[in-house]
This record gives sequence, structure tokens and C-alpha cells, in this order.
Amino acid sequence: MKNIIETKKLCKTFSNGGIQQHVLKNIDLEIYEGDFTIIMGASGAGKSTLLYSLSGMDKPTLGSVSFDGTEITKMNTDELAVFRRSHCGFVFQQVYLVDSMSVMDNIMAAGLLVYKDKGTLVKKAGDLLKAVNIDETLWNKFPTQISGGEAQRVGIARSLINDPKLVFADEPTGALNSQTGKAVLDTLTSFNEKGQSIVMVTHDISSARRGNRILYVKDGEIAGECNLGKYVTGDKERHQKLNDFLATMGW
Repeated sequence: MKNIIETKKLCKTFSNGGIQQHVLKNIDLEIYEGDFTIIMGASGAGKSTLLYSLSGMDKPTLGSVSFDGTEITKMNTDELAVFRRSHCGFVFQQVYLVDSMSVMDNIMAAGLLVYKDKGTLVKKAGDLLKAVNIDETLWNKFPTQISGGEAQRVGIARSLINDPKLVFADEPTGALNSQTGKAVLDTLTSFNEKGQSIVMVTHDISSARRGNRILYVKDGEIAGECNLGKYVTGDKERHQKLNDFLATMGW
């Protein structure tokens, strides 16, 4: 399998009142093309810090991150911004849509610096909104006029507008109820089935079951991993395998 990301001796340290807090410790890791990779662990284990370090949103203290063969840890802030825009998509717990812009304009704004032709951009945005099951009657609505689940699905469409190599999702269902959360997970799963590579941080077991590879972070290190294979609805063996793995990790 081809890797998209490779880290070597990845470390992240924060200083808190003169005390050094080692959040990530010498992590060697590969993220593979086409995978739906899940990052789990207890609160404060370093899950989100790892996600942001992999994506170039946060700069590691030591070590390297190579993304599709390019070592992004050597890039400056401006270079990283350009790189992320072309290679990465982001979905957060809070959607961060611009309230003064319509649903369609929120998505198009993310693609304006990549697409030269506006017509192509409009078509791509519309195709993505259809793919995430956002009805055309909502395209000209403002974010405050749609539901939380709809807003998160718009956020997923926005993350895909520039055809990213990898989508990074940080607790995308954390602020949603179970029904709307399932719709968001269904959307992510459908894109992964079409070949989209995804890395998602979650503390929710039902969300984690959507992934084919589970990484468990403990005290700033990868304590273990579990390979679940392709997601199939209602797979009881998959459910049990994940539960057994998490039990061995002290979940």
C-alpha cells in the first residue's frame, strides 16, 4: 500500500509554567492511501495534536512529517498554507461556516484560489452538495438557517472542493445527536468507499467502527493498532473485535 504520510521520531512539547509537557513522543507512523484511519485515546492523550501535526496545522518540536513525498516540516508558514489548500481537507467539531455567506458561497470560497474558471467551480460545488445530500433549496440559505447535521455535511463538501489527497476530521460528530451524527458518518464512509483517504479523531466507538485502521494514542505514543477491514453495516464481529482491542488498551 502506498503511504500518503510518513513521520519519523515525531515529538511535540509544550511549556506550561516552565514545565515541559511532552504531548507526542518519538512517533514513527505511516498513513496509507485509501484508508479510513481512526485515532482514539483518552482525553489529553495527544490525539488532536497528532492530527494537527500530520496535517501541517501544527509544527512539531522535533522529527519530520513527509506528505506525499514532501517533507512539510521544512516549510515556512506561507508554504504550508499553500500546501494544505491543495492537498488537505478539514472537518472540525465546530463547522466554522461563515454566517454572512450562503451555503454555496461557503463552499466556493474554499476553492476560489485553486479553480481558475468560475463555472467549473460552481459545478463542482453543486456536485458535492448533491453528494452530501444537501437539497438545492438550501444552497442559498445561510448557515444559521440550516440544521447542525446539514451544516456539518456542508463542511464535508467544503473540505472536498479542492480534491484533497487526505481529509482530516477532528470529532466531526461530537456536537451532533446520534441520528445526525450517523448521517455525517454515512457521508464520510461513502466518500472513503470511493477512494477518499480520511484520518479522523474520535472518542466514540460507533464512529470508530467506520474506520478500517484504528490507532490508539496513550501518553503521547501509539500504544497499539487494530485493523478492522472494510466497513460493513451490522458486522457484529467487527464490533466485538474493536471492543476487545479497546479493552486491551485500557479504554
